[in-house]
Amino acid sequence: MAVAVTAITTAALGAAGLVTAQQASAASIDLSAYYVLKNQNSGKVLDVWNYSTADGAVINQWTQNNGDWQQFKFLDMGSGFYRLQAKHSGKVLNVQGASTADGAQVIQSNGDRNATSQQWSIQDIGSNIQLINRNSGKALEVFEWSTADGGNVVQYADQNFANQQWQLIKIGSSGGGTGPTTPWPSETGSVKVDATIAVSSSGLDGGNKRYYGIGDGGQSESQDPMFKLANGATLSNVIIGAPAGDGVHCDGNCTLRNVWWLDVGEDAATFRGGSSTVATVDGGGAKSASDKVFQHNGGGTLTIKNFQVTNFGKLYRSCGNCSTQYKRTVVIQNIRATAPGTSIAGINTNYGDTATLSGITIVGDSSKKISICDRYTGNSSGNEPTKTGSGADGTYCRYSSSDITYS
Repeated sequence: MAVAVTAITTAALGAAGLVTAQQASAASIDLSAYYVLKNQNSGKVLDVWNYSTADGAVINQWTQNNGDWQQFKFLDMGSGFYRLQAKHSGKVLNVQGASTADGAQVIQSNGDRNATSQQWSIQDIGSNIQLINRNSGKALEVFEWSTADGGNVVQYADQNFANQQWQLIKIGSSGGGTGPTTPWPSETGSVKVDATIAVSSSGLDGGNKRYYGIGDGGQSESQDPMFKLANGATLSNVIIGAPAGDGVHCDGNCTLRNVWWLDVGEDAATFRGGSSTVATVDGGGAKSASDKVFQHNGGGTLTIKNFQVTNFGKLYRSCGNCSTQYKRTVVIQNIRATAPGTSIAGINTNYGDTATLSGITIVGDSSKKISICDRYTGNSSGNEPTKTGSGADGTYCRYSSSDITYS
């Protein structure tokens, strides 16, 4: 994502008819839900740059992927004003330096909850809204009518233009996937699987039934998957028993929500979509993975959050020797990893991979043998990749010591 500038003074471009704005009712906002805000002009959504959890991280627009850095909760401050809290960081939208100037940068920050620069009123514009800053009286907008990923988000004089209008897309309540300390579910029944189950874009909710019966439970590369997910599919509330073959295959955008692997076979899940694929693992857990839990063979972005893993090799690995290679992005949040284990993430720096980690709790590893992030030089020849380093470097392995807790 392009880094946004700190202050901009050029006048906003474009024109549109003015619309009379009306104060929205507080009852129209679900205070327990998270929302994605889509810009009327660009079709891109409000986004915290580079998944940052830091104070002062800039706000931009980006293609919608429903990552936690694109989800915001409305915190009611009374008198018709709200703060917008980013799900991934817990920080809120703020006008940098409490500026009242056109073009002032919008950032995320902790700050003072009473600061008026962090408070916004909601104005209805047809089926969309505007957000008006309490301190400046200016509107949240995408600067210069940008339609590009990374387009800068600033405040500007309220003109009701399309680049100042936002569609509210409700994602859900504060819940979602199970948490990293949630007790493992009891099975509600069992399903013997003799051939791969194809899951269409309409999804499959297993109701916490245990599915088993594919493969031999070993590390053979030729095993079939238990589930094969079509583009856009969601697999939820499934317990995968042994043998489980090659687990789950995602062939495009997909979501695995509250999926539990009792005994990982070859891999728990393999992500195989193209360069723009967006996949999410939300909740659930995995046990006894002698090698990899999540294998990223395709491209795009994978988010792993609210997950627990015990007795594992690598939680995530960007394929080191696939015949077709991609730049891959992984975001790992709110994870509990119990030793023994080898590493949380492994990425290929020569293809531009990045791993951003936060909220990682490691249990039973007083000697700190579990590596947080390993860097490799990958290849497309099938040879074993070369390991080049480990630990945070700010470029490829992105986290700080405060993001890792040992228990």
